[in-house]
Amino acid sequence: MKVGFVSLGCPKNLVDGEVMLGYAQQAGHEITSDSADADVLVVNTCAFIDRAKQESIDAILEMAQQKRDGKCSRLVVTGCLAERYRDELKREIPEIDAVLGTGELPQIVGALESPIEGRESSTGGAQPLTFFKQRGPRTANVEARTAPTYLYGADTPRVQTTPRHFAYVKIAEGCDYTCAFCIIPTLRGEYRSRTRESIVTEARALAARGVKELLLISQDTTFYGIDRQERGALAKLLRELNAIDGLEWIRLLYLYPTTITDDVLAAMAECEKVCRYIDLPLQHASAGVLKRMRRPGNRRTYDALLARIRERVPGVTLRTTFIVGFPGETEEEFGELESFVRETGFDHIGVFTYSHEEGTRAHAVRDDVRAAVKRKRRDRIMSLQQAIVAARQQERIGSEVRVLVDGPSAEHELVLQGRLEGQAPDIDPVVYLTDCDPTAYERGDLIRATIVGAQGYDLLASPCIL
Repeated sequence: MKVGFVSLGCPKNLVDGEVMLGYAQQAGHEITSDSADADVLVVNTCAFIDRAKQESIDAILEMAQQKRDGKCSRLVVTGCLAERYRDELKREIPEIDAVLGTGELPQIVGALESPIEGRESSTGGAQPLTFFKQRGPRTANVEARTAPTYLYGADTPRVQTTPRHFAYVKIAEGCDYTCAFCIIPTLRGEYRSRTRESIVTEARALAARGVKELLLISQDTTFYGIDRQERGALAKLLRELNAIDGLEWIRLLYLYPTTITDDVLAAMAECEKVCRYIDLPLQHASAGVLKRMRRPGNRRTYDALLARIRERVPGVTLRTTFIVGFPGETEEEFGELESFVRETGFDHIGVFTYSHEEGTRAHAVRDDVRAAVKRKRRDRIMSLQQAIVAARQQERIGSEVRVLVDGPSAEHELVLQGRLEGQAPDIDPVVYLTDCDPTAYERGDLIRATIVGAQGYDLLASPCIL
């Protein structure tokens, strides 16, 4: 059969989608990028915040319409929304033939092929989802089920859907933290690390296929190995990966403030292929807000942590994310965050307005910060960050840098786009290559270039003449 696949959400969900595609392809099915030509449609969903849930539901409804109108005979829904609202999805969208949660990836082949007994196809069309519009607590159905335990390995089939020159590798699954705003531990289960041998074997295979940049991901990447009582596991892993021929960059995403150890920083500073890039979601800077969020640390400990990182990894790029409008956040507490951003000078930040999610500990508390106030606070932080970045970009003009070529720009096919060591794909700004023949370089090429200007958050660079 021809399988059409829509994957939403974070890179961790993307890897799950690639694994399911691998199982489908191994079973003899053909993968198609044309959903109208698919015999079976799969929607791999996200359910982290309201906006992600709405995007997932819109995608399901669109594919349900295609099932009614086209050649598609089956619709399968997978991922976090499926894990969280399994029964409601089955009940309210009868076009769905199978639902798989986050721990059921190997069952995708059966879901593609086997009819579901006792189910009838709808002729009336998908209706608005009443369960999504409700706001009562609905965690019992999720929590009563067995927590996911699945963990893919080097031998697991996988179809790479990212550009050929970079790939995500999930080094662990699940989470043991109890952050008040987060549903992930319920959806993904307890933290469980892959073996170092499994990760290195997969990395070697990816490098042999042309992957230049490896992005290591998990819910907390610096917690890697701790669940297995392996001291220094992440630093050892980085040093082994650094020795793999063909790889050029090894990037860490999703670090946690209490698990960044000196041996990891030493590996980052000493290994030439490990990007000097720290992605550290701090969420806030006010001690009061952090305590209510059930997050560790305060402004003093964060300042000390960032100073230690910058001392041990000279030239490091710092990226973080914040949540504004958490229940009870006062103007004074927000001011503490604003001051932190101004004085710290992060290279990249993302700011989210708080989403009041059922199933989280914070849902029991009244969401008392108005939506308009949340948006205003987000905009204030982003305006501040824009000024910080603009000043820093001017200082970089004239400097020589290494650029990883990602290919033609989405803005114009005759303009090449790339990234610096301090820029991760899809989440950070990019570098536009000017004054060059776009056919002279291929995806994955690492070239020398000179920064010649800036355009918003992005940089303009001209390739150096060798």
